Amino acid sequence: MAAVPPVSFDDVRGAAARLRGTAHRTPVLTSRTLDERAGAEVFVKCENFQRVGAFKFRGAYNAVAQLTPEQLARGVAAYSSGNHAQATALAARELGTTAVILMPEDAPRSKREATAGYGAEIVTYDRYTEDRTALGEALARDRGLALIPPYDHPHVIAGQGTAALELLEDTGELDALLVPVGGGGLIAGSATAAKALHPGVRVIGVEPEAGDDTRRSLARGERVVIPVPRTIADGQALATPGELTFALNRRLVDDVVVVSDEEIVDAMRFAFERLKIVLEPSGASALAALLAHRVTPRPRRIGVIASGGNVDTTRFAELLGD
Repeated sequence: MAAVPPVSFDDVRGAAARLRGTAHRTPVLTSRTLDERAGAEVFVKCENFQRVGAFKFRGAYNAVAQLTPEQLARGVAAYSSGNHAQATALAARELGTTAVILMPEDAPRSKREATAGYGAEIVTYDRYTEDRTALGEALARDRGLALIPPYDHPHVIAGQGTAALELLEDTGELDALLVPVGGGGLIAGSATAAKALHPGVRVIGVEPEAGDDTRRSLARGERVVIPVPRTIADGQALATPGELTFALNRRLVDDVVVVSDEEIVDAMRFAFERLKIVLEPSGASALAALLAHRVTPRPRRIGVIASGGNVDTTRFAELLGD
């Protein structure tokens, strides 16, 4: 008997109902210039307009909203380079509880400040020498908090899948869906929704060249561990895919492609100049793959998830400066 997947389409639909009226239904942008560059009809799902500036609010809220009253009374914990940190902090505040967030010392300042601004306590660690998962689990255990992981949790994955669900509701059937890959939660949830609605859609993940842990893992058929990558795409700087996300992505994801940091910057510039939106490096990686023609054969109708826009003005200017 085939194993039951950890997240189903019903879970994604349940998350959509839970998020209705709380998360934003983000816009889908189109551009003739982008269509010409891609040689296809392109639909960009703008999660940079989501609450906290990224898709992460969907999964964090869906997970925190399903805690028991006793768990909510004690508070929640999370570990994150930034977007999940903000998302969990805001979800906790919305649901009347407190949050303690473990963040790397080199997390972007804007993300640290936003997380603290939502009322969370921040604890820091060195991402290159310390294991954030072990630290986060110990933090939650020692303080009696409910741990909300950034991607490897069924409720988080289901929440992230609502981004693709909305996109497909707005666009109808697509030939391909391009999704940034960090720990794999967004693409796992998106693929769950997309394949349920349109089984023929190609779901293609995008990773930075320096951090292709999911691509290597899918090629080998098991999770591999790489050195923590050094890339401008801090939200994708992970050493290995999640256990649950990898189980889903092995079944549902058709391909994973990579882009360079330079190609990500080019996509950020295109988004700013042509689409008039601001994307952070991780948020621009799927668009970068499209503009760099990584998808072959060329689909006719393509969805692109622009996963976030949390980059401060100084960093944005540094990256796009000539």
